[in-house]
Amino acid sequence: MAGKSPPWFVRRDIDGFFGLFIDNLVQLLVIATLCPTVGGIPSEVVNRYILPGAAVSLIIGNLFYAWQARRLMIATGRDDVCALPYGINTPSVFAYLFLIIGPVYRNAVADGMAPDQAGRLAWQMGLFACMLSGVVEFFGAFVADWLRRHTPRAALLSALAGVAITFIAMTFVFRIFGSPLIAILPMMVLLVGYASGTRMPMGWPAGLVAVLLGTVIAWGLHLSGFDTWHPDGRIGISFYPPTPVIGDMIALLRDPKAWQYMSVIFPMGLFNLIGSLQNLESAEAAGDRYPTRSSLAVNGLGTFAAAMFGSCFPTTIYIGHPGWKNLGARAGYSVLNAVAITLLCVMGLVTAVQRFVPFEAALGILVWIGIIILAQSYQAVPKKHALAVSLGIIPALAAWAFVLIDSTITQARFAAANISAEAAAGLNLHDLNAALTRADFHVGGLIALNQGFLITCMIYAAVLVHIIDGRLLRAASWMFVAAVLSAIGLIHAYTLVPAGVLNKFMSFDSVTSL
Repeated sequence: MAGKSPPWFVRRDIDGFFGLFIDNLVQLLVIATLCPTVGGIPSEVVNRYILPGAAVSLIIGNLFYAWQARRLMIATGRDDVCALPYGINTPSVFAYLFLIIGPVYRNAVADGMAPDQAGRLAWQMGLFACMLSGVVEFFGAFVADWLRRHTPRAALLSALAGVAITFIAMTFVFRIFGSPLIAILPMMVLLVGYASGTRMPMGWPAGLVAVLLGTVIAWGLHLSGFDTWHPDGRIGISFYPPTPVIGDMIALLRDPKAWQYMSVIFPMGLFNLIGSLQNLESAEAAGDRYPTRSSLAVNGLGTFAAAMFGSCFPTTIYIGHPGWKNLGARAGYSVLNAVAITLLCVMGLVTAVQRFVPFEAALGILVWIGIIILAQSYQAVPKKHALAVSLGIIPALAAWAFVLIDSTITQARFAAANISAEAAAGLNLHDLNAALTRADFHVGGLIALNQGFLITCMIYAAVLVHIIDGRLLRAASWMFVAAVLSAIGLIHAYTLVPAGVLNKFMSFDSVTSL
């Protein structure tokens, strides 16, 4: 009956909690693993600022959506209302690491900055990007419906699909097959559990079963003397309270080089906004209607709070509300997730988990996320627009190839520097471009597609959608937008020099090392 106070927790909240918790835990493990290796961010910064900052954002969102669910229960008199799932945005983690934080770190090191200082600069750039994403998400809550009406769904989903299949799935498929004894069986368990809906023993979530199985295999091989994985015995649990880092967050606000990354930040903020809006619609289809503006605004506030307290990574309303609801989860699973994630982050337990649970055991979850996003990008658009999704993915493939080449040359340059300065100086993209062009590999075209590729993905897909639908004037308007963006250097524009790629954004020049 309407007005009756429902319980905060029900037994099935435990099932929902384990699923959501494992999902968020994987994101935290990815952050703890890749921030030092990809972005050069010191582990001390990760533990002291990034993870506690992530906890703050997750507390804000999870508690708000739990309260929102209880409010809906009281208003409607229903006891089957499920809170919106919420957590760190997976595509943004990889987009920010590989397309913003990593390049900033490599550029700074190439310019002679000490690695620790370069890592701190990369962290500040991540905070700047996260802050702007929060601004986009918050103010976008007031115009989300207009954006959605004027941007074809294929345009939004194709760019997301491109990031998912490359930077999320393919990046870690290589690592899975590099450690097949540990990683392949957990990946297959995930595919069986998620793709077929097969119930795991004792009703445990497939993600939890996969991680536990991979951990048992890794420890079994290690104790048997196989040289496959070496755990770090140090625990080092400490207390890391959330600490405001407003100075670091706005440190690059007046740096013109920072603003060139708006070609990544704005599209990802838009994706988070529209994706959250679509997930609200999914929840409504499952019977739980939540207010659009407040739901999206709190999502943006959570991201902004993450940046304010040291995390570089936006949060979002997760896809899959109907799945959590079918498990029987209500409001309590969201509260449990907030409590558990907070304890992990502020007590340094993410690092402890990282030292006892092999990262390879969780890689199957990332591959699943990548392929499911790709599949949904085709399934959620009209069949005739599948061509547009495919076209929109192409720039993302180019960007991924560009990052692979970038990383390879950077590592080769560092290795050559240990041999001789002359050998290191001889490694540059300018000479490589000439050689590869003679071999019919046009790296120049690769770079052109890489520049501002998230926007290019959207534009190409949108143009083809309107061509397919016979709306040529709208297609022409999108092409006009592309011409303007190219003219100001936001997409495609670059100059190749011996030091690398000279990217011209507005009137500002910056060098991206290669």
